[in-house]
Amino acid sequence: MASGSNGPAIGSNNELQWYFSQVKGTIEEDINEADIITAVQFNHDGEFLATGDKGGRVVIFQKDPGAKGEYSVYSTFQSHEPQFDYLKSLEIEEKINEIQWLKRLNNNLFLLSTNDKTIKLWKVSERRYRMNGFNLHDEYGVQRDLNSVNTLRIPYLVPVDELTVEATPKRVYDKAHVYHVNSISLNSDDETFLSADDLRINLWHLDYINECYMLVDIKPANMEDLTEVITAAKFHPTNCNHFVYSSSKGTIRLCDMREQALCDQHSKLFEEPEDNGSRSFFSEIISSISDVKFSSCGRYMVSRDYLTIKLWDLNMDSRPVETYNVHEYLRSKLCSLYENDCIFDKFEVVWGGPSNSILTGSYNNFFRIFDRDNMKEACFEASRESARPKTQLKNCKVGVGPKRRKDEISVEMLDFNHKILHAHWHPTDNVIAVAATNNLYLFNGKHSGA
Repeated sequence: MASGSNGPAIGSNNELQWYFSQVKGTIEEDINEADIITAVQFNHDGEFLATGDKGGRVVIFQKDPGAKGEYSVYSTFQSHEPQFDYLKSLEIEEKINEIQWLKRLNNNLFLLSTNDKTIKLWKVSERRYRMNGFNLHDEYGVQRDLNSVNTLRIPYLVPVDELTVEATPKRVYDKAHVYHVNSISLNSDDETFLSADDLRINLWHLDYINECYMLVDIKPANMEDLTEVITAAKFHPTNCNHFVYSSSKGTIRLCDMREQALCDQHSKLFEEPEDNGSRSFFSEIISSISDVKFSSCGRYMVSRDYLTIKLWDLNMDSRPVETYNVHEYLRSKLCSLYENDCIFDKFEVVWGGPSNSILTGSYNNFFRIFDRDNMKEACFEASRESARPKTQLKNCKVGVGPKRRKDEISVEMLDFNHKILHAHWHPTDNVIAVAATNNLYLFNGKHSGA
């Protein structure tokens, strides 16, 4: 499963068994494109789960009391609307690219959401009271006869039985990105965040919408000299001055904002030595990093390219300490994947538990979990056929060649239109949320010894 034995994993026999918990979404075969989920994110304590879709909507789910891995709809609101840039004759989609939760300080919830150009800070609050005792209209909003108003009333709050959840845009951060925003990341200081597009990374303060500071600018003087683009950027979980960004060339750069104002010069460059013997036409495409994430301790980071997951130690930039093959069986089909544009799909990768597991997606609605403690991997399918409560997930295997086992599915039978691009792991429990087109699947894990 993995190459490299000097990682921080410790052996254990207490494996996780995964069970179906819930599925959210419609079962119609004709999928409305606006309903396709494009972002999934648990908040810091796992009490809430947010999803964004191509239609610009954000749906927030709240954990059901006493039930593990079960959530109910808490609030739904329209985060972004389609826009048109008349100067560039460019249509700006409403699609949500990423969601980031702010740490919860009171009863209100705050989150950042972004499309290709505009980042918004939303406040989600509960309202259990309504205003009553108006002078010019009654409690139903009907205008009073002004001749009958002979006393001055002081409005007062009246408790109501039905809970109302309101989403209010508190800040709008726009007009700072020429190219499409691919990622946002909240800093550990809870005051600043970064936003990255193809060529630039900006630093924002949550309280200021009219100004930001450019941290990285890789745009060449002549665009014909452009050789790589930024694919993702993330702040360090504990050091507020450190951040990393990945590129389409398969490199990860660690930057320190204390060293210089403009971080075009990196502190460390994480790059795996290229094997010239295996280089092909597709080498540069499949080496492009689609996502990078720090571990909770900040010592390690994990990156995802098209075929593999690489785990890096921040103290060793010469090569990854562990490498996991996600779907190596697709290497022989790169030509057809290039023709149908699937080779450009961007898969997310997330840490699970105390950074001892890794979760990522694949095709045919497959998702893979790599157990670093036991050095084992499992492949499961997000399917409504197995969507029965407490049903244990079966390990899926893909066979290559004319001869395969009965429990294997042929690589020729894989459905490349159904893919798991977005997923997230509960911060404290073994609960995962997996987005499969327009459906959100929730699974919970139990230790085999439990």
